Amino acid sequence: MGKRSVNYAVIDAFTDAPFKGNPAAVCFLEKHDYGYDDEWMQSVAKEFNISETAFLTPAPHHFSSHEDDGEDADSNPRFNLRWFTPVAEVKLCGHGTIAAAHFIFTSGTVKGDVIEFVTKSGILTAKKICRLKHSGDDAQDGFSIELDFPVITFGECEPKEIPSIPTTLNGLSMISVQKTSTAGDLIVELSSGEDVVNIQPNFDEIQKCAGMGLIITAPAPPGSGFDFFSRFFCPKLGINEDPVCGSAHCALAPYWSKKLGKHSLIAFMASPRGGRLELELVEEAQRVHIKGKAVTVMVGTLLA
Repeated sequence: MGKRSVNYAVIDAFTDAPFKGNPAAVCFLEKHDYGYDDEWMQSVAKEFNISETAFLTPAPHHFSSHEDDGEDADSNPRFNLRWFTPVAEVKLCGHGTIAAAHFIFTSGTVKGDVIEFVTKSGILTAKKICRLKHSGDDAQDGFSIELDFPVITFGECEPKEIPSIPTTLNGLSMISVQKTSTAGDLIVELSSGEDVVNIQPNFDEIQKCAGMGLIITAPAPPGSGFDFFSRFFCPKLGINEDPVCGSAHCALAPYWSKKLGKHSLIAFMASPRGGRLELELVEEAQRVHIKGKAVTVMVGTLLA
């Protein structure tokens, strides 16, 4: 087999500034049958060694019909999309999807403002939302991307599942502990957003927690312009801290919607890189619209 040549970009998601938000590598695979197997994708993700590497291929025409997509399903271009951490494939990833959509929209691959992704979590839609630009605006800052993702339900933990993270909490009290229905991520609510910011995670004790990851969240400080703060730790997937985790908000949106009595929410992930997410809970359809910006910080060619 000859040397492969794959175009890629590293894109910071949920931010309008380089080196903030959550970085994702996006690899565009124009050919379907050129040795791009699971082992190769995992090796590439390990090589990039950032929270997520996304792999895009144009979807075959037979993916164009989907019984739940309505009459206009054929009008939106589709791409296969998969996401890998440095150690494993995941079934749902928000920032990797924002990055993939940003890659497609900015590369001129499509002409429209809506694209659909065929994923292991079903058909996911990304919509380009433009705003009026002013003099001096960066060209990449002229639009946001809104994702249409499934709600992730959650429920009470069994007593044995309540996390023991005394070093991480450093004396802070857990207001509530819930568990998501998918990966069994634990949602730990603290009393204030400042506490979330100041957490010094002990990854050894987080690694021993039940479930896959640990979401720590709290009401945002008054006057901050946000509704809630969160951080997400997932050493079991090779990500000690996911800087801005979009998929976690598929559970956090309904969690805070119920607590705050509102369906439109502004969230801040309080990792050292930080990131802003605009959320809309569509309760009847059990969907979450997740909106954010992205910035391309690197482009190149993968030769392997």
